[in-house]
Amino acid sequence: MSGKERREQLIQISRTLFAEKGFDGTSVEEIAATANVSKPVVYEHFGGKEGVYAVVVDREMQKLLAMVTEALSASHSLIKLERAALALLAYVEENSEGFRILVRDSHAASGTGTFASLINDIASQVEDVMVDEFVGRGYDPKLAPMYAQMLVGMVALTGQWWLDVRRPPREEVAAHLVNLAWNGLVGLDPRPRLTASSRGMEQRRAPLPPRPTDKELREMGKAREREAKEQEKVREREAKEQEKLARDQEKARLREQRDLEKAREREIREQARLLKEQERIRERELKEQEKIRVREAKAAEREAARQTGDTDRPGEGREKIESSE
Repeated sequence: MSGKERREQLIQISRTLFAEKGFDGTSVEEIAATANVSKPVVYEHFGGKEGVYAVVVDREMQKLLAMVTEALSASHSLIKLERAALALLAYVEENSEGFRILVRDSHAASGTGTFASLINDIASQVEDVMVDEFVGRGYDPKLAPMYAQMLVGMVALTGQWWLDVRRPPREEVAAHLVNLAWNGLVGLDPRPRLTASSRGMEQRRAPLPPRPTDKELREMGKAREREAKEQEKVREREAKEQEKLARDQEKARLREQRDLEKAREREIREQARLLKEQERIRERELKEQEKIRVREAKAAEREAARQTGDTDRPGEGREKIESSE
């Protein structure tokens, strides 16, 4: 994996673990083991559990805030309210792990922590909408911040409740939320429905896969553990094979080196043998040449002696010739 891919993997794994066990119940060791990496890899990317938790929470807050902000861009106040309620419930349904992280370690009613901070950010935007609505209706705009907190808190806490029950469907839940917020207890509609505009937006959403049950989540966790063990076994086998291959390559290199050394020794011995042979040949040639010189010298001496003898006895030669005739 590249550094960017590894970072994203750690974020997704941590997101699942934080959702299942919370911040305190999750350890760096567990994050690293699930990702099949060592603990220093987690520290290298995030500095520790707090760092990766901060990244996960920030992502979830930005995602939810963006969905609610888009919903509040509608023109009519009623549609703003409908779409904001739908946006929160859609986030709860489509990003259950993220929502559990936001609400697990800091309850929305506690006034502190990540989810409370997010609620305050959303309430600030709703406050701007309610100020205009209050002015148009002749209400005191100074009360808008309080009403914004009431409205957003009602929707947020309903979302927390609906996170586990998931009944009735989110469109129906949103309709009842808007019914209470818009009409009040006195003017409640016995059969509330969303406006056609908001229903159309909800129907355009892609269908979601069914939410896994707790048993399925446990099975998924066990499957991840089994997969991690299998991957560890594969890595161990690969490491052993690499070690064996390295040993075999070293043995082959040593054999080749020994063979080269033997070949060089044979070559040196062969060269020495050839030199000796050439030396013996030269010695024989010199001896033969010496013998030839000796024979030639003797022949020359005999010839010289013969010629000397003929000169000293000229008649003797003639008589030998005549007698032979």
